[in-house]
Amino acid sequence: MNKKLAAALSGGAVLMLVLSGCSDDEGDKVNDWAKTFCDQAQPQIQKRANANQLIISTAADSKPETIKAADSKAFQDIADADRALAKAVESAGAPPVDNGQKVQQDAIKELNATAAAYDGLKKQVDTLDTTNQQKFADGLKVVSDNLAKIQNMDQDAVAKLQAGELGQAMAKQPGCQTPKASVPPSGSPKAGAPDAGASTPAGKPSGSAKPSASAKSEE
Repeated sequence: MNKKLAAALSGGAVLMLVLSGCSDDEGDKVNDWAKTFCDQAQPQIQKRANANQLIISTAADSKPETIKAADSKAFQDIADADRALAKAVESAGAPPVDNGQKVQQDAIKELNATAAAYDGLKKQVDTLDTTNQQKFADGLKVVSDNLAKIQNMDQDAVAKLQAGELGQAMAKQPGCQTPKASVPPSGSPKAGAPDAGASTPAGKPSGSAKPSASAKSEE
């Protein structure tokens, strides 16, 4: 279950992907759109990176209250970031590509839906019983199972924005590239946890990540 939590958090940060194969023939309008969006998106991408780091850096043997608080904050931050990213897509306008308006509307809809799903996960975490270790572990398993259900939705939220020339233009923008998490570790990371600044391509999460939240459920 711990791998599922890390996968969703890492894979969900789809805007962090630094695309390869960039060319120099994108039109000015496409580049301008990418800059407008990425400049607004950068703080939210950073927030997601910090949330991911908070999960994986909280020691697995921490007290249930500590693990619960870390997961709750991380899920809330991801939800807030996704809502803000939806607003950034809306503010940037329809991208100047084929079916740009549909691409924009689909991204807004999916980002808001993902935000709502993470809100739901936060509520589930907030109700976990930290006074009983077995109940706490069982509750975390339910959270992990539900997280797995929204993982693909999270990864696909703005996938179309990264297609073709629009994706290439976004890849050139510093605001859409992978940031280093700024959250200080709250405990010793699990062995194999990725470095806070390591790039994790969207859809290809690090299988060795060990978020603390779910570790208890596997004991």
